[in-house]
Amino acid sequence: MGFFGNDNKGFFDRLKDGLSKTRKFLLQNVDEVILGEKKISPELFEELEEVLIAADVGPSFTYELIERMKEEVKRKDLDKADLLRKVLRDTMADILKRSEAPLLIPKNELFVIMVVGVNGTGKTTTIGKLAMRFQGKGMPVMLAAADTFRAAAIEQLEIWSKRANVPLIKQKMDSDPSAVVYDAVRAAQAGKADVVIIDTAGRLHTKVNLMEELKKMKRILARELPGAPHEVLLVLDATTGQNALTQAKMFAEEIGVTGLVLTKLDGTSKGGVIIRIAHELHLPIRYIGIGEGIEDLRRFKSEEFIDALFEQNG
Repeated sequence: MGFFGNDNKGFFDRLKDGLSKTRKFLLQNVDEVILGEKKISPELFEELEEVLIAADVGPSFTYELIERMKEEVKRKDLDKADLLRKVLRDTMADILKRSEAPLLIPKNELFVIMVVGVNGTGKTTTIGKLAMRFQGKGMPVMLAAADTFRAAAIEQLEIWSKRANVPLIKQKMDSDPSAVVYDAVRAAQAGKADVVIIDTAGRLHTKVNLMEELKKMKRILARELPGAPHEVLLVLDATTGQNALTQAKMFAEEIGVTGLVLTKLDGTSKGGVIIRIAHELHLPIRYIGIGEGIEDLRRFKSEEFIDALFEQNG
């Protein structure tokens, strides 16, 4: 059964369009190096290395890729440079496949998703889209506005809760975020929802403050509902490239992350960072975002992503 239903083709085309800047930045440069040479040489590998590192895929992936290419050349006696493009594609596909893991929500059990990430990544919008998605599948959803430090975050979540027709638990600005979390779990336990999605702050005065606040929320959740939060979903903005990786490492180390959402892939030439994140962090990539529409937040499918990236007629 296809996950995307009837608009699969539509989404694939949008994904292809969305990745056009990344395709241009990454593959056009790779193609120029590869197709400019008819023979495989040490110089060719050096040039490829430079191009890949510039494309934000990261030094360790680049090293692995070049080593794999050299092995393929030996093993298959390759001497035509254009065959290296297939090795690039296959290596990327292998790495992304390891990070492909859908978010599975059990039926008729209370499931709590804590959504984290720095401000500006599209966190609140992602929450709204997820609420509509789950609600559309018949899962009763509740939102919790635990970013009490920004009035705009509470207002934005309120708009999404109305749009998705789901309840919102909130308190006044500057109140204790953990109190919001407590209220939300209690309300859900009273039968108001099966899925609770919690919006959290992306910036407090210091990183230490922010992480302590998030850890406190996790403690409250675990105390009120053993096993919660069931998912700590980190939202990353692909346009920030290397910064997205730094943020992912910080959140993973400090509070533990169980899944990733990569947004704004349609606005960046730095989409190659998804390879780097998958290669270095080994965290499941749950969803990718390629636009503003509800339907532009989709479950991550590695094969589809690679097909769209390597599509020539973008």
